[in-house]
Amino acid sequence: MRYGVKAAVLAAVLMANSAQAAERPSARDLGVAPGVFAPGPANAITDVAGVKVGQVTRIEGADVRTGVTAILPHGGNLFQDKVPAGVAVANGFGKLTGTTQILELGEIETPIVLTNTLSVWRAADALVTWTLGQPGNEQVRSVNVVVGETNDGYLNNIRKRAITAEDVLEALRSAKPGPVEQGAVGAGTGTMAFDWKGGVGSSSRVLPAALGGYTVGVLVQSNYGGTLAVDGDPVGRRSGRYYLHEHAPAPGGAPPSVADGSIMIVIATDAPLSDRNLERLAKRSFAGLARTGSAFTNGSGDYAIAFSTADQVRRTPARRRATSTTADIPNDQLSPLFVAVADATEEAIYNSLLKARTIESRDLDGKPVRGEALDPGPIRRR
Repeated sequence: MRYGVKAAVLAAVLMANSAQAAERPSARDLGVAPGVFAPGPANAITDVAGVKVGQVTRIEGADVRTGVTAILPHGGNLFQDKVPAGVAVANGFGKLTGTTQILELGEIETPIVLTNTLSVWRAADALVTWTLGQPGNEQVRSVNVVVGETNDGYLNNIRKRAITAEDVLEALRSAKPGPVEQGAVGAGTGTMAFDWKGGVGSSSRVLPAALGGYTVGVLVQSNYGGTLAVDGDPVGRRSGRYYLHEHAPAPGGAPPSVADGSIMIVIATDAPLSDRNLERLAKRSFAGLARTGSAFTNGSGDYAIAFSTADQVRRTPARRRATSTTADIPNDQLSPLFVAVADATEEAIYNSLLKARTIESRDLDGKPVRGEALDPGPIRRR
C-alpha cells in the first residue's frame, strides 16, 4: 500500500477509535468520584503544569492491537534538567527499565515510555536516539532510559513486535498538555483488565490552598485482574467475572478468570518532594489499585513511578554541582498527597476500563478473540 493511502487509512481508523472512546463514559459521568479532593481541569496527569502525554495506536490487520504512550515531565531537555523520582514495586513480574539507577540516584533523565512487553528494548533504543538528539546533549555518552510495559499478547500478536522506533519517536514528538485520550489507545490498545477490555486511564487531584494547593496526576496502563470493585460496588462478583470463581460460587457459569497481568502507574506532582518521599508517594498508589480489586498475583507486574516537576527540586546542571540542599516538603505535610494519589489512581483505573471500547482480534492460532468493553449500565451509583 502506498504511504499516503496507508496514512489516510490509519488516520481514519484513529479518528473512528477516538470517536468511540469519546462516547464511552468516564467514572465521573457515572457519578463515581473517589475521595474528597477535586480533580484538575482535565482530570488527567497533564493537570500537573508542564507534563505532556503523547500516544501512538497501532490497529492493523487481523491481529496487531498495540501502541505507545509517552509521558514527558517537562518540555525541556530532561537529560540536562533531570527531575527527582521514586519507584515502588508491589510485585515484580515485569520489565521496567532504568529502575536501579532511579533507586540509586533518585532521578529520571528521559521521558517515560509505556508499550508492550516484547517492545521494551526497541522503545528503549528509540528513547536513546531521542535523548542523544536533543540540543545540548552532543557530549552525552550514557543514558538511563525509562520504559515500562504490560503484556497485551491476548489481543495483540505480540510476537510480531510491530512497534517501531518511529512509533516511539512519534509518541514523543506528539506529546502535548491538556486532555488525555483514554481507553483502548496507545500502550493500552491491546490490554485487558478483570477479563474486560483495559487500557490507558488518567485522573488528578488538587489539594486546597490550606494544604499547599499542589496537584497530583496519575496515568495508568491497566492489564491485570482480580475481582473488580467500582467505588465499593462488587461489579466482578455480581457479574461472575472474578479470580478463582471456579473454586467458589459464581453465577452464569463464566469461564475461569485470569488475574495475571500487570499495571504501570505513572505519577506526577508539582509538590517539591525529595526522591525518598516520591518513592513513598508511589507506594501509596497501590492503595488505590487495591480498592479496584487487584489480586496482586504471582504473574502480575505492579509498578509505580513518581516524579516531581517543582522547579526548586529539579536537578539542573548547576544544582548537581552545588553543595547546598534544596527545599522540599517535610514528612509531616505528606499525608494529604498520599490521600490524593490513592484516589487519583483508583479513578484512573476506572477510566481505563470505562473509556475502553470492545476490541476484536486473532490469537496466535488464528482463532477469534475479543476484549469486551465493560458495560457501565450495571455499575451502581453510590
